[in-house]
Amino acid sequence: MPETSATPYELLGGEAAVRQLSERFYDAMDRDEPALARLHPLDEHGRVARESRDRFALFLIGWLGGPQDYIAAHGHPRLRMRHARVPVDISMRDAWMRAMRTAMDEVGVPGELRAFLEVRFAEVADFMRNRPG
Repeated sequence: MPETSATPYELLGGEAAVRQLSERFYDAMDRDEPALARLHPLDEHGRVARESRDRFALFLIGWLGGPQDYIAAHGHPRLRMRHARVPVDISMRDAWMRAMRTAMDEVGVPGELRAFLEVRFAEVADFMRNRPG
């Protein structure tokens, strides 16, 4: 990431930009990764439900260095605990990363920031694995 004191949240463009990234992520999941989408609550159209989309956007805003509204509303993320009921193996990890890469492509996350975020997202996605294979 460029030498700056700006957070990834700020470099992406703030709340609206992070919310757009989150929406494109779930749109890509719905379109390209149906097995992953089905691990989430779905709406009447078979798409990942609004509540999941909004909750992830709030988490992502804080995780990227923006306001900590997720923690204020839901407490510490405790990602592994909150996802323990969800079978996350290598194929689901990779599906998650494909959807996030597609989202970053669609919103045009630039060069060094993109490289930095890919590494960070990959670390978290791998950390979330709770099943072999």
